Amino acid sequence: MGIFVIAYNAVSHLARTLERIPPEVMEKAEEIFVFDDCSSDNTYYAALGYKQQKGLHKLAVYRNEKNLRYGGNQKRGYEYALERGFDIVVMLHGDGQYAPEVLPQLLEPLERGEADMVFGSRMAPGCDPRAGGMPLYKYFGNRILTFFENRLTGLRLSEFHSGYRLYSCAALAQLPFRLNSDEWHFDSEILIQFHEKGLRIAERPIPTYYGDEICRVNGLLYAWNCLKEALKYRLHKRGWIYVRKYDLAPRAYAFKPEPHSSHQVILGLLRGQPPLAVLDVGAASGYLAQPLAEQGHQVVGIENDAAAAVEARRHCREFIVGDLEQLDLAPYAGRFDRILLADVIEHLRDPDAALRKLADCLRPGGQVILCVPNVANIVMRLWLLTGRFTYQKRGILDRTHLRFFTLASARELAREAGLRVAEVHATPVPLPQIVPSTMQHWPLRQLYHLLAWLARTWKTMFAYQFVLVAEKVAYRGVPARREEAALPSSR
Repeated sequence: MGIFVIAYNAVSHLARTLERIPPEVMEKAEEIFVFDDCSSDNTYYAALGYKQQKGLHKLAVYRNEKNLRYGGNQKRGYEYALERGFDIVVMLHGDGQYAPEVLPQLLEPLERGEADMVFGSRMAPGCDPRAGGMPLYKYFGNRILTFFENRLTGLRLSEFHSGYRLYSCAALAQLPFRLNSDEWHFDSEILIQFHEKGLRIAERPIPTYYGDEICRVNGLLYAWNCLKEALKYRLHKRGWIYVRKYDLAPRAYAFKPEPHSSHQVILGLLRGQPPLAVLDVGAASGYLAQPLAEQGHQVVGIENDAAAAVEARRHCREFIVGDLEQLDLAPYAGRFDRILLADVIEHLRDPDAALRKLADCLRPGGQVILCVPNVANIVMRLWLLTGRFTYQKRGILDRTHLRFFTLASARELAREAGLRVAEVHATPVPLPQIVPSTMQHWPLRQLYHLLAWLARTWKTMFAYQFVLVAEKVAYRGVPARREEAALPSSR
């Protein structure tokens, strides 16, 4: 365990703060490291003097060559803790505002393996921050700000704004905390990151203490930055924007149950058909394979993600785990009535070659059902008009998309694979994925149906995705009839 003392202009408080660390915690600590953030007073020398006076060899003192700000100093301290190989890092403020005396209680959840992060809350049930000297405006500001941050992020914390933090270094190593701000709202950002990563956050009550330490936080700017980060996270989760530092949840594509979705279109095309041999390419967890198998179709799945394949395999007659572009599909030539490519082709390096290979797996009269995003959607056109081309977590500009298609280029892709496009279906912007309660509210539901009508009416402009039904051209892979083969040469 390492104790990271973050210090700035704390010359009159630092020694007393170090004295207050309980002996049992001091004994557990492998190192106490002070990072003085280029103070204008003698904080650095005060720490060195304390070390010499006490003969405390496990105390290491460092001074930043320039002021890194509150968040920047934390980044340096956590990098140091990771480099030193500590299992736990405690962040303690050098001005003594957060009581070192309660460290034993704060360490317990981490030591028992019950949490990945612990922070001391002054607003937890049973705490009285006003009795500890918290100004009234700060009390209400903290409460109000925490309320909105909880609503935006989905967390349920008693407060966001305590600087008393203890982290598992194994958990810290999983987070891109280096991308966070160098300012005071670093603390809010890292809370959101722990939440998004699915790491365990534990709160413990701590006493409030306001003494003669100087507050250097611009309250209004800090509040704005915290709310802005919570809102950015909310928009990132909805898929409206992409924020790299919050892209921490496992990437998994899910079934789209809403009406007009590409998955519903595909299932509708196969509903009522006699049992067919179906190849589901990019089967994921089997969200299409399952209903197709229940309809009596014989499904063979292909999936590159071995973890997802475990679930999908249950719904498939046969399953292939591997990269479509590397697989040898020659043994499957002429085996399938339908080949499904739902949200797959745009992820491939060479979709032309992959589609030609798959076309050879069709029986005569078989069909490829191909779903591609429409890069010429009106939203994309407006973005380009304003100079935007911003990759996102999902959607048309999904960060994992390697190729982009219009209706014309998707048709050309099919033609060059020896397929003839027989039907084109258009799906609307997936409003229920952006606003999950869409189908429960009449105005939003009607707006979604309007978007679906626009997509069908003017496909190239309003379609979010195209679902192409492409048939195998008769001459591709089909031997000539015997009587045609017997005709004499015209020469």
